[in-house]
Amino acid sequence: LPRFTGNCSINLSVNNFNSVLLYTINMLLGLGNPLLDISAVTNDEFLKKYGLEANNAILAGDEHKPIYAELAKTNGVEYIAGGATQNSMRVAQWILGKDNMTTFFGSVGRDEYSKTLEKKASEAGVCVKYQFQDEHPTGTCAVVITKDGKCRSLVANLAAANYFTKSHLDIPEHKILIDKAKIFYISGFFLTVSIDSILAIGEDACEHNKTFCMNLSAPFLCEFYKDNMMQAFPYIDILFGNETEAAKFSEVQGLGLTDVKEIAIKIASLPKKNTKRSRVVIITQGADAVIAVVDGVAREFPVVKLTDTQLVDTNGAGDAFAGGYLAELVNGLGVEESIKCGIWAATQIIRRSGCTFDQQVAYTR
Repeated sequence: LPRFTGNCSINLSVNNFNSVLLYTINMLLGLGNPLLDISAVTNDEFLKKYGLEANNAILAGDEHKPIYAELAKTNGVEYIAGGATQNSMRVAQWILGKDNMTTFFGSVGRDEYSKTLEKKASEAGVCVKYQFQDEHPTGTCAVVITKDGKCRSLVANLAAANYFTKSHLDIPEHKILIDKAKIFYISGFFLTVSIDSILAIGEDACEHNKTFCMNLSAPFLCEFYKDNMMQAFPYIDILFGNETEAAKFSEVQGLGLTDVKEIAIKIASLPKKNTKRSRVVIITQGADAVIAVVDGVAREFPVVKLTDTQLVDTNGAGDAFAGGYLAELVNGLGVEESIKCGIWAATQIIRRSGCTFDQQVAYTR
């Protein structure tokens, strides 16, 4: 296929657009919380100034609000289009290698940060369609790097990301993008923002036999947003998570299971609206084997072991795994091939700072 490098906007008056491209671009659509990662190397004094801990993640309080502007003035500051779902879209786009194979919806402020965020995501080839908020700033995540790059402290200010509404899905241009998508991916973090949007996408996927994917994303979501999660669960065709999230899900849902394989098998068997396919459950376990349940049977897939010197930053590894898996799903490949690509993507990401990648490195099967 020729490379499509134009704007992702759909112009209904254009009738001579390559019909093949119309059905090959924008195959994967993600909903999530877009955050501009502001990453810089500092020192322990900086951590103390803002009451932070190394290798920890928190939501920003009022005392943390100045941190973003201060990091922006630091030498070597990096801006990365972040947020869990948007990370996965960027990784999938990188592996697929053709612009606008992925679409991303999320909410941002109408400010300089959103301009930077959109620029970075668009440069990665993602078709971004943000919902703009006039009264709330773009969400940001301070990535404070210390200890010669080995320690990171994350401070997230969701801001405008919290205000996404289902009305954004009803815009005619966006409806076209939803119709074109064959695969949907939503991180669990979006359960805190717009359950109505998640259910609308789930219904569309079920009605048209498309693939609906979600991620457990964090243990606290399994516990404190369990009602929203279980509303979405019947629509899920492919579920991602890690061993900690799976354990919390089992505890909260009263499954009475502690073995990760058994939990994954039980999750796969939970009620499902689209009965044309069984649910696939993918559980990562860090340096241990990935567990996949397909048609009720659990299998293990070993991961690539890295040395301490090769391992730079594990933040974003789960997002990268999902992105790699989704890329092969777009290519029409099965679970085994998709997991292998997910493992490859994760090992590439954790060799670098932040959820970033070398554009010159290509995935080969």
